[in-house]
Amino acid sequence: METPFLIIGAGVSGATLARVLADAGQHVMVIDERDHVGGNCHTAIDPATGIMVHAYGPHIFHTDQEHVWDFVSRFANFIPYRHRVLAVANGQAYRLPINLHTLSQFFSRCFKPEEAKKFLSAHAEEIPHPVTFEEQALSTIGRPLYEAFFKGYTIKQWGRDPSELPASILKRLPVRFSFDDNYFHHQRQALPEKGYTQMVLNMLAHENIVTRLGCRFEEMPEIDVQHTFYSGPIDRYFQYKAGRLAYRTLHFEELRERGDIQGTPVINFCDLEVPHTRITEHRHLSSWQQETSGSIAFVETSREAGENDIPYYPVHLASDKKQLTQYKKMASQTRDVTFLGRLGTYSYLDMDQAIAQALKIAEKTLNDMQNAGLRKANCA
Repeated sequence: METPFLIIGAGVSGATLARVLADAGQHVMVIDERDHVGGNCHTAIDPATGIMVHAYGPHIFHTDQEHVWDFVSRFANFIPYRHRVLAVANGQAYRLPINLHTLSQFFSRCFKPEEAKKFLSAHAEEIPHPVTFEEQALSTIGRPLYEAFFKGYTIKQWGRDPSELPASILKRLPVRFSFDDNYFHHQRQALPEKGYTQMVLNMLAHENIVTRLGCRFEEMPEIDVQHTFYSGPIDRYFQYKAGRLAYRTLHFEELRERGDIQGTPVINFCDLEVPHTRITEHRHLSSWQQETSGSIAFVETSREAGENDIPYYPVHLASDKKQLTQYKKMASQTRDVTFLGRLGTYSYLDMDQAIAQALKIAEKTLNDMQNAGLRKANCA
């Protein structure tokens, strides 16, 4: 089969790109070194309990981008889901993101919205242009809330002091002056009924797509392709010529009990003395499944990614900027290769953002092909 396009990585970015190109009549080969598709969104049924497990940590689909929602809805039946997270700090359980209930419980008083705004404003430190995570926190919520909910958790999650991390990380987490404890604010929030892996398999189920698993791109025999799309770590593609970029990886410890383990999907553990960052109990992520007699949860601990670890999050330290600039320059000078996804662009992308990026790249690729054809026809 003619294969003008090679896609390295069978996660949501690669699968989205492959399907759009295939629907347009293009032939595509998708490879992945793992034995499953879906990347870090991989889901599977636990044989002992029948519970849908998010193998690499919980992934909630949330978006306001209707074209993204329309696309994924072609490949999965999505069940509406509102994600709620508990945070344990100093022996007490609170709701995140910070909202009126959190504030009232933490400060032992009942706030009205305007009262809460004035209260936080009075406790916030005056930092005109916050640059770091710590400065952003102190300038918006003040020291007591920062130290209770974010300082210890951030040190555990990122392996750095919050004074070393960019403010953009905290800007992702809102403060709500209402009793709304929905973790996300997007209009569309849901989970695929049969899991993300089945959704990706449905994307790749096309006569123009060939998928090869357990295939490392470095060891793949050379094939004649028109263009390559790469969604793995950008520094790995260039054989770490400018050094290794910083990533965090995750370690999961399995918990099993006959009954409910913690009564909620996710609990964050904010105290630095507790080594793990959170526990996810998967039965609560798919409540539409048949009731089971057992439950499975995973204790999650973050650490620096080593050579043989799966990279989850790009860290984006100031010290990485020089290296990243070098890799971006290499990428721009590499013919017939496009880098995409969280790892390929070294960006913290949510799932809908990764899919939107892949849709845009697919559209540009097809437009470029059409324009090249027109130019060729005109020259003839």
